[in-house]
Amino acid sequence: QVQLVESGGGLVQAGGSLRLSCAASGRTFSSYTMGWFRRAPGKKRDFVAAISRSGGTTYYTDSVKGRFTISRDNAKNTVYLQMYSLQPEDTAVYYCAADHTIVVHTTEISYDYWGQGTQVTVSS
Repeated sequence: QVQLVESGGGLVQAGGSLRLSCAASGRTFSSYTMGWFRRAPGKKRDFVAAISRSGGTTYYTDSVKGRFTISRDNAKNTVYLQMYSLQPEDTAVYYCAADHTIVVHTTEISYDYWGQGTQVTVSS
């Protein structure tokens, strides 16, 4: 069982940056692949980024490549999403998720545990 708590969301102007954090409970954080997803108003939840257990492999959705960076600190049981050059279309509730398998998945159904989400609002 893993409990995930996101933080770091907020209101930012277009072009600004934010860093989201997701703190995980338990002593087995390093055995989970981690992902970030987001749900924009009126839309389904979409994949944003994912990172392997060691942090050596990362995947991003095309719309955030070059602007967002996912990273993790296994000693701190935390995964991060650094977001630069934010745009209004990045406005969403951002969720972190944990997957017990070794494969780095980009699909929502593959993840076993979810946080409650943190709101990111980008004003134009």
